[in-house]
This record gives sequence, structure tokens and C-alpha cells, in this order.
Amino acid sequence: MLKAANLCLLILFPVAWFAPLLRAGLLPFFALDEISVISGLQALWEKDVFIALLVTFLALVAPLAKVIGTALIQFNLMSRRLKPVLTTLGRLAMADVFLIAIYIVAAKGIGVGRLETGWGLYLFTACVLGSYAITLIDKTPVPDQRA
Repeated sequence: MLKAANLCLLILFPVAWFAPLLRAGLLPFFALDEISVISGLQALWEKDVFIALLVTFLALVAPLAKVIGTALIQFNLMSRRLKPVLTTLGRLAMADVFLIAIYIVAAKGIGVGRLETGWGLYLFTACVLGSYAITLIDKTPVPDQRA
């Protein structure tokens, strides 16, 4: 069951990256622009390469590497000693959700225009939390490294 749930994340993460995280607009009477992880990254690459690299790692690389690493461990293709590394990758992926939440709070605090959360934010957050939960539920012990 955990293996199937983890493999589902290989499909759900890319869907979440293209799904609308936010709908934003300057004036309340006009249509709102949808912002996804991918469209946000495209805008970041034009403005600030360092932040774009950081967010690309946090939003795309860390969660996908964690899911792939977990699958490799589950199918006995990688050593269970790497589970702590995967846990760290999961925490880094959660940092991206935290950054998005800060942006939402900051934008709403300014009070200019409209900002609405999209279904992609919930999907992305659920994927990250699901991946983290799979790691916590999988109680397979890490081999003793002293041997």
C-alpha cells in the first residue's frame, strides 16, 4: 500500500507543479492571473537566478528525489541507510510550501489587488505531506552503522 501511494506521487507532483497555486490580480473587477509553480519559476528565472535556483531545488528536485529515493528503498534497490537523507529532502520540500504561505500572507497584508489560493496549492501541500507521511509510516529500521 505504501509503495503504491509513493508511486502515485510520481504523477501527482508534476500535476501540482502545473496546477494553479494562486490567482492574483491588481484590480478587483478584472480577471485574475493564475500562478503555478512552473509559471512562478519562469518569472523568477527572468528576475533573480539565485532565488530561481533555490526554489527549483525546493519545489521540484527535493520532493521528486525523495519520492524516487523512497521507491528505490521500498523495492530494495537502494540501501536503507539513506533514509535520513530522504527525510532531510522531505523537510526541504516543505520549506517551499512555507515560502508560498509567506508570500500569500505578505501579499494580502499589503492590501493591493486580490489574491486567492488555487487548488494546486492544496495538491502540492498534500503531495509534500503525503510523501513525509509515507516516510514516517514506513518503520523499516535503518541498519546499525557500527557493524
